[in-house]
Amino acid sequence: MNVGLFIPCYIDAFFPEVGVATLELLERLGCAVEYPLEQTCCGQPMANSGLQADAAATETHFVRCFQEFQTVVGPSASCVHHVRHHLDAIDQTAETRNVRAGTRELVEFLHDDLKVGDFPWASFPHKVGLHDSCTAVRGLGHTRPSELVNAPYFSKTRDLLRKVQGLELVEIDRPDECCGFGGSFSVTDQAVSARMGHDRVHDFLRHGVEFIASADMSCLMHMKGVIDRQKLPMQVIHVAQILNGGPA
Repeated sequence: MNVGLFIPCYIDAFFPEVGVATLELLERLGCAVEYPLEQTCCGQPMANSGLQADAAATETHFVRCFQEFQTVVGPSASCVHHVRHHLDAIDQTAETRNVRAGTRELVEFLHDDLKVGDFPWASFPHKVGLHDSCTAVRGLGHTRPSELVNAPYFSKTRDLLRKVQGLELVEIDRPDECCGFGGSFSVTDQAVSARMGHDRVHDFLRHGVEFIASADMSCLMHMKGVIDRQKLPMQVIHVAQILNGGPA
């Protein structure tokens, strides 16, 4: 399959190793991957802050970068959710509609589209706690939200991680609780955001987790700040890095 690789701006700037892992993983699985070098931001930060008009230029540029691809894959649930469901500061041309419809988040692409049955190269002998971001859960349907107690349980990310040799998934008390990042919320409501991050990290800590894994590096960035500040014996890692064989 030919895919366009969408690497969110914050991953490109702060966690380029996640972008590299995503590229390598897709190529391992037989995808022909192209990375448009001129790509920047999808417009989510502005749109989330209510500045829709300010998001228009980046949304237009995003469509221009990826309009030649039938499938676009990105390792960020929140950014993909914005493209697919909220890229509406611009005219809904045929190109815009096609890009929106064809943009896929990495976990759902591997689980639903490629239906990957095994990751024979991947070994990760560690205790891993899974953080499903709010957007991954309720925006993209990665797993059953905890409030739907009578619905059948499923988790696409867990299904993938269970295929990794040596990895032990650790259960925590509140599996889909918000980490407190919330994009601009972490700036406008610093104290609340920091306390939510503290509570989330310590849920993992008291269960003996070595690595917090997620499909959203933005959440992991927030929790990493708590871990580093408090000098806690844990690390964060993107799901792409684990499925690609571990951190570089």
